[in-house]
Amino acid sequence: MSFFKKHIAWLIDQLLCLFVAFITGVRPKRADTLPFTPQQKVYFANHNSHGDFVLVWISLPRKWRMHTRPVAGADYWLTSSLKRFIIQNVFNALLIPRNSDNPQAITEQMATALTQGDSLIIFPEGTRNTDDNTLLLPFKSGIYHLAQAKPDTEFVPIWIDNISRVLPKGKILPIPLVCHVQIGDAIKLQENESKEEFLQRCRQAMLNLAPNHFQAASNPTGDAS
Repeated sequence: MSFFKKHIAWLIDQLLCLFVAFITGVRPKRADTLPFTPQQKVYFANHNSHGDFVLVWISLPRKWRMHTRPVAGADYWLTSSLKRFIIQNVFNALLIPRNSDNPQAITEQMATALTQGDSLIIFPEGTRNTDDNTLLLPFKSGIYHLAQAKPDTEFVPIWIDNISRVLPKGKILPIPLVCHVQIGDAIKLQENESKEEFLQRCRQAMLNLAPNHFQAASNPTGDAS
């Protein structure tokens, strides 16, 4: 990246953080308040809007997020020069084909990024949940396959509350409302743990962070792999 692009990207980062903090009240957390170290992680969160990964990203201490890459759909973010610049130069996202018929290649992309020392932000539901009556959509199996490929990696559950009202589907301008980003304890794939068990454990770890501590029983895990 050129000197000029680096400074533009830095400026956009600063302005974006200030704007999002003003709109939602979400601010970076201090490193000493988080229950884990900054080594590469996979942060996984519920998915309600295009603003989700931004809230997760700015919630991390600044030094940490400089090495954290959201996993994003190439088909959406590469459709204009502005979106391409932001996703590649500001967020350094790992761009993947959302409708790929080769999920193994996507897992390999993410595993390579972790091997190189980056952290990732993913959304195991795979798509935005726009159903007000469904707390979480069934998890895709990609998070399990990634854990299999990188069994020593820690997976950190995150719950984002209220963002769907700030940036409803189809809207461009956000509505100022207070949001909350709850970050839980890191978990790892256990020895001989099945896909269903791991998905259920990840799901429950997220639900434990939700308001009123919703129970997983209210939404079966499912597996839309």
